[in-house]
Amino acid sequence: MTSLQLRVTRVTWEAEGVVGVRLSTRDGSPLPPWEPGAHIDVRLPSGLPRQYSLCGDPQDRRHYEIAVRLEAAGRGGSAEIHGTALVGRELVVTEVRNHFPLDTADEYLLIAGGIGITPLVPMARALASRGAEWAAVYCGRGEETMAFRHELVAVGGDRVRFVDTTQESRPDLKALVGALGPDAVVYCCGPVGLIESVTEICDGAGVRCESEHFGAATPRPDAEAGAEVELELRRSGTTVVAAPDTTLLEAIREAGVEIESDCEEGYCGTCETRVLDGEPDHRDVVLSKAERASGRTFMPCVSRACGRKLVLDL
Repeated sequence: MTSLQLRVTRVTWEAEGVVGVRLSTRDGSPLPPWEPGAHIDVRLPSGLPRQYSLCGDPQDRRHYEIAVRLEAAGRGGSAEIHGTALVGRELVVTEVRNHFPLDTADEYLLIAGGIGITPLVPMARALASRGAEWAAVYCGRGEETMAFRHELVAVGGDRVRFVDTTQESRPDLKALVGALGPDAVVYCCGPVGLIESVTEICDGAGVRCESEHFGAATPRPDAEAGAEVELELRRSGTTVVAAPDTTLLEAIREAGVEIESDCEEGYCGTCETRVLDGEPDHRDVVLSKAERASGRTFMPCVSRACGRKLVLDL
């Protein structure tokens, strides 16, 4: 995986509990291009790998911009960013990945909860520049906690509805989705409960919904541990059997094959692995429906196999 050594050149206070971090090359050379919905993997000074959506302007090739909310009950990454003097520090950033691309549609509805606004800001900017038909709903617990409010107003004006859930109820999402045309698409990012609610509403209305999670989804009721799975690790020349109570990621590591991972709950995409043969039983919240249907990659931290064997490019 390609990596870059980038310098933190600016840290800003974007909202209560949210800091913005600017990453730049040492010599000012242009960074690899990216599209709205993309994210990068950042290795923090402690060595922790974390994924953050890019929330800047894709046309600005001089910098990558991310925003991080302090999560008191998180896994340590946000606390490290908020508590470390980062300006001037160099961090390793891996190549841009995008499992949340902005596709072509007749109409768009962007729905964000909290820090889930980060991948939607570049989308709003892109849709406005295209002259597309779009609207956005941004929910947060207090106006002071909602980053990028001014930028969204500047980009979308009254197309953007801000909802302070400490003062009012969440808007009638069913009515908003039901008012969309047949070729519309909903993009949603935020807490698991919001995404699952929006997904259910869209499924019922026959409206396409794309989402990005910042946490693990509620386990499927039918997602049993499953039977043993035989894994042929083609490049390593190794075959290993994962027991029903062992994740495929654990089995791969027990075979002595190194594989990167982070969340190990199916929402970060770090352990994405190519499938050469066999049908994965996808249980992640990263891959799109099309990517799942292709069966070319899967997340071994949570997914299993529909059959007894998978051949992997490891």
